[in-house]
Amino acid sequence: MIVELNINNFAIIDSLKINFTKGFNVITGETGAGKSIIVEGIGMILGSRASKDLVKSGRNKAILEALFYLENPDKINRKLDDFGIDRDGDNYLLISREIYSNGRSVSRVNGRTITLTMLNQITSTLVDVHGQHEHQSLLNINNHIKLIDSFGDEMLKNLLVQVENRYEELVEEKKKIEDLSIDALERDREIDLLKYQLEEIDNANLIDLDEEAITKEYLKMSNIKNIGYKLAEISNILDNDVYGSVSLLDGINKCIISLTDIMEFDDKIKEYTKTMEDIGFELQDLSRNIRNYLENIFLDEERLEFLEERLDTINGLKKKYGNTIEDILKYRENIHNRLEILLNNEKEIEKSNKKIQAIEKELFDCCTKLTNIRKSISKDIEILMTKELHELNMLEAVFKIDFDRLDYFSPNGWDRVEFLISTNKGEPLKPLSKIVSGGEMSRIMLAFKTILADYDSIPCVIFDEIDSGISGRTAQIVGEKIKKISFKHQVICVSHLPQIAALADTHFVIEKDFVDNSTITKVRKLDNEERIEELSRLLGGVDLTDITKLHAKEMLEMSKTLKKN
Repeated sequence: MIVELNINNFAIIDSLKINFTKGFNVITGETGAGKSIIVEGIGMILGSRASKDLVKSGRNKAILEALFYLENPDKINRKLDDFGIDRDGDNYLLISREIYSNGRSVSRVNGRTITLTMLNQITSTLVDVHGQHEHQSLLNINNHIKLIDSFGDEMLKNLLVQVENRYEELVEEKKKIEDLSIDALERDREIDLLKYQLEEIDNANLIDLDEEAITKEYLKMSNIKNIGYKLAEISNILDNDVYGSVSLLDGINKCIISLTDIMEFDDKIKEYTKTMEDIGFELQDLSRNIRNYLENIFLDEERLEFLEERLDTINGLKKKYGNTIEDILKYRENIHNRLEILLNNEKEIEKSNKKIQAIEKELFDCCTKLTNIRKSISKDIEILMTKELHELNMLEAVFKIDFDRLDYFSPNGWDRVEFLISTNKGEPLKPLSKIVSGGEMSRIMLAFKTILADYDSIPCVIFDEIDSGISGRTAQIVGEKIKKISFKHQVICVSHLPQIAALADTHFVIEKDFVDNSTITKVRKLDNEERIEELSRLLGGVDLTDITKLHAKEMLEMSKTLKKN
């Protein structure tokens, strides 16, 4: 359940805090005060896509935060463990979203920054939000099968996963046959191209080739003259035989002689002498090595030409087949496999057809089981929905679920499901879109929510003006249904009907005020006297009479009796 909600700089909300309670929470207020913005804010916290337009004008970012208490934390805790998020020892869960004016958003769970995908996986079983226009989804026949599946158990869910996986395999195999089923001329052209590419790569002998070693040898060979010139120059500086000139080694030897003459006078000078002698030996070795190197280097024109051709070949292949030798060899493997397929075209098609037959057989079995389970669920839904609709003052309504089999497989099986209804006695069953009004559609969706409340484990249900298009006795019945749901779930309901608001355990009012030419939305929890005032406003509008207040008080007293019953 949602324990606390904090919203800052969001739409017309400057700063807002709500402490929700267990049971039935209702939010009322004038039109445009921001009731539905609160629901939208909760949606943002749960992982809806953020928009910079929702940041309050003139502010850098909006901050939305909700504290949840997990009565059954096991499922959520498993998700937290998967994502490396710390658990709270008291079973609380803190979720926050920061939406910046530049469009960026940041999500956090228990202080840990996470992605939007991770957030949606965590919150998927926390809250069920029924928006103002969600009942319109019933007009889309594609949603009917999803609603039926939402009543299913683990067996149905596992079947759905199997069907989806097999369907993807089926699509892949059919695509493979489509690729193989090319005309002979196009096939021959592709074979010739692939053979040419394979030959070109194979002739380069790239396997076990050390490109780095070849490059280094080429650089050395192509700069051999410059290397020889520089090393000869260094060798002459170190040691030379030119009469009258002094080499570096000559200078070192003179230094050693001078140090030897005076080293008996101070131990420090002995250290200098030893160091100078070591330097002399090192320089002699270096000079000797450089001379040996110079004696053994020469320009091998044939080797240089070979290396240059080798590098040209490698670079040419890189331009065509990949940025590295590994990429080229991987490309070679792919075209080799493709060539094998094309050369064995008929065998591959036959192999894919056999695989398709096996997949379709498995799909047939899974879809048959899926249809049987759905039809069994549908019979129960028909009975329950008809009963709920009668209780929602649609006394003559008959609800049926029509099944038709598609002539092809889909990720959901082969069922085409459509909800049918007759709202008046003697009328034939028709699709929902053909006969229902807005008020009837709201009640049908509420009936589904009421039934689902007994099936799912989502602890919090939010209704955003589900009472649209209803009034009078029907509004009272709708309120009682929502109240019934609140016995097992926390309910947060945005409403404009006094019949529904009177049944709430906790009543909040949203008010809009103007401060410094800015619109500010505030929320406060109502005590009993304030509830009478708010119900009177909902009943009578601006002018509140004593009779209106008396009626509001009577509604509250009646709701207390109803709650006890």
